[in-house]
Amino acid sequence: MKCKVAIDIGGTFTDFIILSEVGEVSTIKVLTNPRNPGEVIQNVIEGLNCEVEEVVHATTLATNALLGQENLNIPRTALLTTKGFRDVIEIGRQNRPRLYDLYFEKPKQIVPRELRIEVDERVNADGEILKEVDEREIEEKVSKIKAEAVAVSYLHSYINLHNELKTKEVLKKYFKYISISSEVAPEPREYERTSTTVINAALMPIVSSYLENIQSSLPTDNFYIMSSSGGLVDINEALNKPVQLIESGPAAGVIASASFLPEENLISFDMGGTTAKAGVVINGKFEITSEYEVGGEVHHGRVVKGSGYPIRFPFVDLAEVSAGGGTIIWRDEANALRVGPISAGADPGPICYNKGGNKPTITDANLVLGRLGEELLGGNMKLYKEKALEGLSRLGDPYEVSKVALDLANLEMARAIRLVTVERGLDPSNFSLIAFGGAGPQHALYLADEIGIKRVIIPPYPGLFSALGLLLADWRFEARKSYPKDLERDFKELENKLIDRLKKVDYFIRYADVRYKGQGWELTIQVPENVNEIRKVFEDKHLATYGFVMSDREIEIVTIRVFAIRRRVMPKISPAFGNENKPKEIRKVLIEDDWVNTEVYVREKLPKGFEIRGPAIIEEYSSTIVVKPGWKALVDDSIIMVRE
Repeated sequence: MKCKVAIDIGGTFTDFIILSEVGEVSTIKVLTNPRNPGEVIQNVIEGLNCEVEEVVHATTLATNALLGQENLNIPRTALLTTKGFRDVIEIGRQNRPRLYDLYFEKPKQIVPRELRIEVDERVNADGEILKEVDEREIEEKVSKIKAEAVAVSYLHSYINLHNELKTKEVLKKYFKYISISSEVAPEPREYERTSTTVINAALMPIVSSYLENIQSSLPTDNFYIMSSSGGLVDINEALNKPVQLIESGPAAGVIASASFLPEENLISFDMGGTTAKAGVVINGKFEITSEYEVGGEVHHGRVVKGSGYPIRFPFVDLAEVSAGGGTIIWRDEANALRVGPISAGADPGPICYNKGGNKPTITDANLVLGRLGEELLGGNMKLYKEKALEGLSRLGDPYEVSKVALDLANLEMARAIRLVTVERGLDPSNFSLIAFGGAGPQHALYLADEIGIKRVIIPPYPGLFSALGLLLADWRFEARKSYPKDLERDFKELENKLIDRLKKVDYFIRYADVRYKGQGWELTIQVPENVNEIRKVFEDKHLATYGFVMSDREIEIVTIRVFAIRRRVMPKISPAFGNENKPKEIRKVLIEDDWVNTEVYVREKLPKGFEIRGPAIIEEYSSTIVVKPGWKALVDDSIIMVRE
């Protein structure tokens, strides 16, 4: 029998969804091997009892490399730039993440100064070539460079790419990995464009080695990767533009939410082993942002500007906080209880995994409070409650520490949800919360009460829902142009380029980065069918975001971008139901402030239409659902929880 395989590698678990040609779903969840994640993929696929015809994959490799994960060394990378702009990536924007911190250090430069090479070329802001690049100069300078990858970012190349293309032809004699800004980020702002190009160049050797190794072990050539913009790309696109894989994994969860419930307004909440992510879906559409910063600091879900490496590339709009099942609980110098940002990951993992971990985590806290049972993954993984109690006791009373730690984690995750709703001008009470990830369903109702959400949805296979999103995603390829002169003509030009490249396109989605003249930053909007209505769409978003509009000010369209969408056949996901409506056991659980005798059910055995009133626990293979008092849960394709 033929099958398709979706693989999502997280910081703690690697998730596999196997979909047969007749629509049957099987799941595998194993601990991630951070030193050799590809080995896990190979071992699982070799053990499958089906003919694999397609593999789709989400990875955190690009992010981990930039965060300095062990065994992922950034390769030696060079930069060619316009004469006089050698230090643009070091000067940056002069942002100080901590204004009064005299000891703040900027992010470590990926390209050391001796590998930044000035080229005597010049293009002006109108695209006119003032000085053409001299191939002999390039030959002379690069022949002495000892580097694995090279980036090229010339001034105003987003208007005229002639000099960059000419340089690339020379570089091909010396380098395998070449990244030029006019192909990676054809947008204004030389600092952000150069940073994006450098990041892309530095990731090329790492991502190429990783993906090519995986592909060589697969029994099929149909291998696709989730991009940060929420669609699948082929391996060639991923190898040439690995910068678009930085938020590969988190994007898949938002896509799963949008595809699974396309008619609803949703807050997607994904809590895994390392982090928690929140995003918004409105009528099946998710928000896109064109700016991102990687490898820096995050403060309550906000990326601290100036602390990392800026990237100009489309990303699904997400807020992410360091709150996952493996997040470590600790005390600071003032003896205050703290949660995160460090995670125990998969190795050694939480104390209760009994794999050598000695620092208590959120998973340990949920276990000692009874919200988790002493077995996971359908009994294939045992948890050791005594060891968790012992570890938490080092911080104080283990039950009090656990309760306070979970409250702190819930507050942190609630901030992430407010970032993508309240701070975007959206009222979270008008949305349903769809909660997934291995730990998400344990915390979902606590977040709903904190934020004022009235309806919570736990989808099928919640602990593997992001992997499921890979099977629900379409192919999605992007092209862009800055400072368009004729909107409709320029959009059509981009669309024709994508058609020439892809041959088959089902439809296009248009976006524009728009601002009032005189503003320093833009808002990304989806362009309506009538391009003359762009101002109205922009001002609606500006009002929701900032609380005002400037109706007497002209607007300026800085960059337009087009996504070419090629549809994939969407599988029909039908979870299995049982016929048991009795709990498997009664367990003491700390719910609110009291220990309560709580009924524990097995989701896979429950009949469709069965209703459960809280307090209750619903266990399943990949996750555990906590139903609080005052809430009731209806068993359907999803578990629907509403206030009574």
